[in-house]
Amino acid sequence: MRHSLIAARAALPFAVTLFACAVLASPASAMPIGRLAPKKITAAGVGQVKLGMTFAELREKRLVGKLRPGCPLAENTRSARLRSPLRGTVNFTQSTPRKVTDIAVTRGARARGVKVGDRIRDIREAFPRAKVDRSTEDVFGITLVRIPKNGGGRIQFSVPLDTRRIDLIAVPFIAFCE
Repeated sequence: MRHSLIAARAALPFAVTLFACAVLASPASAMPIGRLAPKKITAAGVGQVKLGMTFAELREKRLVGKLRPGCPLAENTRSARLRSPLRGTVNFTQSTPRKVTDIAVTRGARARGVKVGDRIRDIREAFPRAKVDRSTEDVFGITLVRIPKNGGGRIQFSVPLDTRRIDLIAVPFIAFCE
C-alpha cells in the first residue's frame, strides 16, 4: 500500500507537466479567456439556433431547454428557453413537428456589435436603414427598432422608455402575447 502511494506521488508532477505542455501547445484561439465569445445575431437566427429548425434538432444539440407552454392567451403555443451562453426564448409553430418561428435574446449575442444595454444611436450606426417605431410607447412603454430585410436582416430591438437601453433583440420579430 505504501509503495503505491509513493508511486502516485511521483507520477503527479509528471501529470501536471504533461497537462501544462498540452495547454501551452494549443493555439491561443482555442483557449477561452474569461467568457465565451458572444453569438452572432443574423436574419437566419442566433448562433446555432436558426429559424425553421425543429424542437427535436435544437434539443439534441442541447441549445434549448424543455418545451413549455407559450402565450397563455393562445391555445397550443409552445416555447423553450435558450441555454447558456445565450439567454432568452424560442417560440415554435403550433403544428408538428414544432419549428422555430421567432427567437428573442436578452443576453449572450450581438447583431453587428450591437448588444443588450446599447442605445438607439448604436443601432443606427450599425444599421443605417433602421426604422424607429414609436407607436408602441403609449401601450407597452417601449420603442421598437426594426431592421428591414434590405438593411441587414429581419431583426427587431426593444428599447424601454425608462432606461433608453436595449433590453431585447429578436429575430425576425418581437412576439407580443395577444
